[in-house]
Amino acid sequence: MYTRELKHKIVSRLRHTPAVAILGPRQIGKTTLAHEITKDLPSVYLDLENHADFQKLKDPAHYLGLHADKLVILDEIQRYPDLFMSLRGIIDARREEGRGNGRFLVLGSASNKLLKQSSESLAGRIHYSELTGLNPFEINKPHGEPLQKLWMRGGFPVSYTASDDHTSQIWRRDFVRTYLERDIPQLGPRIPATTLRHFWTMLAHTQGELLNATKLAGSLGVKSITIGRYLDLMVDLLLVRRLEPCYGNVKKRLIKSPRTYIRDSGIVHLLLQIPNYEALLGHPILGKSWEGFVIETIINALPWDVQPFFYRTSAGAEIDLVLEFGLFEYWAVEIKASRTPKLTKGFHIACEDLKVKRKFVVYTGEEIFPTSHETTILSLAHFIDELRKQTE
Repeated sequence: MYTRELKHKIVSRLRHTPAVAILGPRQIGKTTLAHEITKDLPSVYLDLENHADFQKLKDPAHYLGLHADKLVILDEIQRYPDLFMSLRGIIDARREEGRGNGRFLVLGSASNKLLKQSSESLAGRIHYSELTGLNPFEINKPHGEPLQKLWMRGGFPVSYTASDDHTSQIWRRDFVRTYLERDIPQLGPRIPATTLRHFWTMLAHTQGELLNATKLAGSLGVKSITIGRYLDLMVDLLLVRRLEPCYGNVKKRLIKSPRTYIRDSGIVHLLLQIPNYEALLGHPILGKSWEGFVIETIINALPWDVQPFFYRTSAGAEIDLVLEFGLFEYWAVEIKASRTPKLTKGFHIACEDLKVKRKFVVYTGEEIFPTSHETTILSLAHFIDELRKQTE
């Protein structure tokens, strides 16, 4: 069993905010976390995909008034966007009575749409948190074979905890099919499931590469603007990461296209038909798979005021991940799927361009050791420790 690190943050925010929203893709563990949070609290749970629960909220003021002293969990709230206006009235009425906080815990699977719907109605009344896949510290063993298993299977709890790789792969296959055939159509976009699967698979093949909308459009037989629409959808569903370039205070020709990463490494491996860790070690995607896994883990551990980017010039100077802690204060992170990582000249030139404060290489080994040019080579878990020390 595992404990989600987000739990304590949500409990704290409920003490200070009328409503808290937990965002995350389906099956990431939002409902399980909500039940953990409310295990010892008076609460009521409503799944808005369940017809009976949906009907209870036909008159939300009346029904929620019956549970005025309970924490109300509203699951899949993007299915009922008009509910946000009702929540606003209930929250404001309770605030006037001096009982404003810890009233609603809302769960949603689509970020931008849900944020827009709720922010228009609940400005100043709601806090947002994103629940991501399991991280190395949540599985309690951030090194060795458990970390390899997490990298191979990805962070969806059912996939990670499956009895074997084959069972995990079947779950991920069904997850992708359900998203394509049921979940995405329910959100509105009318995109053929086969087209979107091909797009998703092409993103897996180009994991960590610069977005080339023209090339993708040509492969799919659509316009470049359509590729942008497809990508926006996958980003909104919290399935794809669009990492923007860092411009800094550099007067050089910089790459301006974003890089794209499928956020869950297990989904990458499923789409590329990589069945197990041994097969991954011999696959061309190995380096970019590790890069995506590390970047996603690091970004998910960042406090809100630290911004992630990548850096690349047209001359080839490059940093896989740049963390901006303040105005022009940077950490440079190079990522290597090797036990004996080697740095390129382009990395050092890029670090000079940005005048980075600290330089790291995150590799697949477990030791920490310095190298030339004041660069530290360390494991993913040790890097997260360094990050937490910096931001405490």
